[in-house]
Amino acid sequence: MPDSPVRKLFLKTYGCQMNVYDSQRMAALLKPLNFEETDDMHQADLVLLNTCHIREKAAEKVYSELGRIKTIRNRRRKQGSDTLIAVAGCVAQAEGEEMARRAPFVDMIVGPQSYHHLPELITKVLRQKGTALLTDFPEVTKFDAAMPDVAHGRASAFVTIQEGCDKFCSFCVVPYTRGAEYSRSVTEILEEVQNALDQGVVEITLLGQNVNAYHGQGPDGTVWGLGRLLFALAELPRLQRIRYTTSHPRDVDDDLIAAHRDLRVLMPFLHLPVQSGSDKILRAMNRKHTQAEYLSIIERLRQARPDIAFSSDFIVGFPGETEADFEDTFSLVKAVGYAQAYSFAYSPRPGTPASLEPLQVPEDVKRERLHRLQALITEGQQAFNQASIGKTLPVLLESRGKKAGQIMGRSPHMQSVLVQGPETWLNTLKTVRITGGYANSLIGVVV
Repeated sequence: MPDSPVRKLFLKTYGCQMNVYDSQRMAALLKPLNFEETDDMHQADLVLLNTCHIREKAAEKVYSELGRIKTIRNRRRKQGSDTLIAVAGCVAQAEGEEMARRAPFVDMIVGPQSYHHLPELITKVLRQKGTALLTDFPEVTKFDAAMPDVAHGRASAFVTIQEGCDKFCSFCVVPYTRGAEYSRSVTEILEEVQNALDQGVVEITLLGQNVNAYHGQGPDGTVWGLGRLLFALAELPRLQRIRYTTSHPRDVDDDLIAAHRDLRVLMPFLHLPVQSGSDKILRAMNRKHTQAEYLSIIERLRQARPDIAFSSDFIVGFPGETEADFEDTFSLVKAVGYAQAYSFAYSPRPGTPASLEPLQVPEDVKRERLHRLQALITEGQQAFNQASIGKTLPVLLESRGKKAGQIMGRSPHMQSVLVQGPETWLNTLKTVRITGGYANSLIGVVV
C-alpha cells in the first residue's frame, strides 16, 4: 500500500438495494483507515466487489471481473504501487473456499454478515500474506458493531431492518447466502432513522430480504411486526416519506394493511412479488400462497388505500411450466394492473431444489413467453404513467438527468419524474404538474 495518508477505494456493487446499503456501510467503515472512494479502478489501493448471487452466472461474472482486476494490480505493482482485492456479499458467501482456491490472488473474502470485520481483515492482510476468508454466520451480527453515519448529503436513505429468509422457495439461494431471518431491535432502527433525519434525510426505505417478516424486539419487551414499526416511525418529526421492500404475500397481516390505511407518510406503492399466476407452479416453487390468496391481499390493500399501486416479480419458464400455467400468469398481470414489474426467464441456481427438476423448459420457449409477458407489463406501465398526465404530484428530486438542466426524482408511486430546474432543487421535495407520460418515466414542471 502507498505511504500516502489518503488511500483510494474502488467499490462496485451488484444486485439489490440491500447490497447498496451494505456498500454504503463498508465505505463508511473504511474511512477511518483513510480510504476515499474513487471512480477509477486503475488508481485504487483497494478494489472491493460487493456481489449478488441472484442473477444467472453471477459467480462466473465475478471471476471474470477478478481477472481484469488482477491485470490492473500487476500493472500497478510494476509502477511501485499495490492493490488489495476484496470480495464481499452473497457470491463470497456461496463460493468462499472455492474462490480462495480458484482466485488465490484475492486478499479478502467476506460474507454479507461479516463485512463489519473489514478494517481488521485489511490490517491482517497488510501484515501477512494469504487470503483472509470470513464467511461464517457470526453470533455477533454486523448490526451489533458500531456503525458509522452513511446518510450525509442525501434526502433519501436505506435502513436494513431484517435480513435472511426462512421461506426456502425452491428457486432461491438467499436462505443459504444470507442465513435465517434476523430482525434488528426497534430501538436500534429508530436511532438509525433519527440519525439520518438529523443529517437532512426526509425519505427512508426499510430493507429486508423478507422485510414484512420483521419481528424485532420493541422497547416494551414485546415482539413488534412491520406494521407496528411503521406507526412508530411515522411519529418521528421531519420524516416525510416511508417505503419498504421486498415483501412476501404470506407476511401481509392486518397491522400492515392498517398502516397503509392510516399513515400518509407511508407511500402508496408496494412491491409484492408473486412469481407466477399458476397454483401448480406456486406449489412447485414452495411459495405457500395461491393466485386467489394473492388477489385477495391486493384487494384488501386497495380497499385500505385506494390510490395504492403495485409492482411484482415474475419467473417465466419455471420447471414444469406449461402454456396453460403461463396463461394463468398472463391473466394475473391483467387482473392486477401493475404500475411496474420485473420479469425473468428461469435459470437454475446450483444447490436449489428447482435446479434438480427433470422438467426443465426449453430456452426458446422461455424466451418467447418472456417476450409476451414483458410486452404486457410494458403496456400496463405505460397506461399507468399516461393516467398521471395532468395530475400534480409531490416529487423528491434526487439526481441530475441526462440532459442539461434536467433533474430526476421519484413520485409517491416510484415513477421516475424529469423536470427542468437548478441543481439547488436536488434533495428537495417539489410539487410537480405532470405533462407527459411514457413507459419508464414522467415529464413535468415544478409549480
